[in-house]
Amino acid sequence: MIQILAGSPPGAGAYDADILILSLDRVGETETAILSALGQLGLRQHVIVFDQGSSAVTLARLSALIGAHAHAVLASAGRNLGVAEGRNRAASLGHGRMMIALDNDAVFADAATAARAVVLLDGEPQLAALGFRIMNADGSGDDDASWGYPEALRACAGERFACATFVGAGHAIRRATWNEIGGYDAELFFTWEEYDFALRAIDRGWQLRYAGDIAIHHKLASEGRVHWSGRRWFLFVRNRLYIARKWRTPSGPFFVRSAAYGLKGVRLGLARQSGRAIFAALRMPLAMPPKRMSAEGRRYLVATDTAWRGGLWRRLRDEVMTGLPSSRRRHPRNRPVT
Repeated sequence: MIQILAGSPPGAGAYDADILILSLDRVGETETAILSALGQLGLRQHVIVFDQGSSAVTLARLSALIGAHAHAVLASAGRNLGVAEGRNRAASLGHGRMMIALDNDAVFADAATAARAVVLLDGEPQLAALGFRIMNADGSGDDDASWGYPEALRACAGERFACATFVGAGHAIRRATWNEIGGYDAELFFTWEEYDFALRAIDRGWQLRYAGDIAIHHKLASEGRVHWSGRRWFLFVRNRLYIARKWRTPSGPFFVRSAAYGLKGVRLGLARQSGRAIFAALRMPLAMPPKRMSAEGRRYLVATDTAWRGGLWRRLRDEVMTGLPSSRRRHPRNRPVT
């Protein structure tokens, strides 16, 4: 059950975008993120803050901030539903043509960021979503831990290119696509929910774009963060394997990928999490039987992702041998064809 704590959901009239922020304490960072969203210019927006179990002190401060603004709402689930379902619930409170998500430890790079995202989506109706450039807290460089694209494209972080996923810290989604696809899979809770959404959109003929000229600054707050030594590796492995089960492919790649994650877990001292994750992925119920990606979707994935990563064995080898995302370095290589 969703409870409205301050402000109000948007009225019946049309507007450009909902700006979605999930909150769970981190009150100082969350207030800064909200102010950044409220300060966006050049579009008609409604700021939707969806809380997932913050303390009474945090809720009081957020309520005071939201209550002072006409185009904002603070809602609460009273508990942590996860990123995937949290964003589903937040999205359900609005009806803007676009949805722009911002992590609660991030800010938009400037006051026109959201407007530029809306203009880009409006101008290219085949696009389902945009991935923003995720920069470090002061905007002096990229947040390397938040790079979700082929390593060969890191040199193009300031450019635009077609892609097969996007990073949740800062992104925009066309609501028409969201409604068609059905939002995020709530079973994922945290990690890979964007990739799962992207695959379903690509299968239906939609495209995605990374926009390096549309950026956020990401502080990477330590409070409330799910660390790799905690539950994050478990969720990372479980969710990726669960997504693999959704698509009708030979069983080999699933078990080969499981073995690769198992080996990487041993190498990183996370073997127990890997084992638990593999078994958990096999037990997760599928909402529908596995399906085969459309021929158009397969071609799109090859052109935008596989061609940059190499074949399955190379991708698995690279995954096993690299460190965790927070420890990866930048490797400029070839430039993409946009």
